[in-house]
Amino acid sequence: QVQLVESGGGSVQAGGSLRLSCAASGYRFSNNCMGWFRQAPGKEREGVATIRSDGSTRYVDSVKGRFTVSQENTKNMLYLQMNSLKPEDTATYYCAAGPTNRCLGQGDFVYWGQGTQVTVSS
Repeated sequence: QVQLVESGGGSVQAGGSLRLSCAASGYRFSNNCMGWFRQAPGKEREGVATIRSDGSTRYVDSVKGRFTVSQENTKNMLYLQMNSLKPEDTATYYCAAGPTNRCLGQGDFVYWGQGTQVTVSS
């Protein structure tokens, strides 16, 4: 049974940084894809960053240059380093994992965490 547990959310002022972590159990980091998504109140969930097991990454334009996704396969951990945070980054952030290395959309991700709240004040 795959379980994803996020941590590291919190409240920060604009310009600050946070590092989100996702601990994966029952999931093998091999030829697959993991990602971070977020959902703000009243908005649809959107993809933030994805990373394949080969290390290739993709980011939504709004976070490019500020966020970095990484994984530590030996520890089954996924991370999202968020710098220069803006109020519009406020959302619940979710860790997700897919059974293949296809990372094109939310439908490619089968396993989801419960989410961690990030609040950025101006």
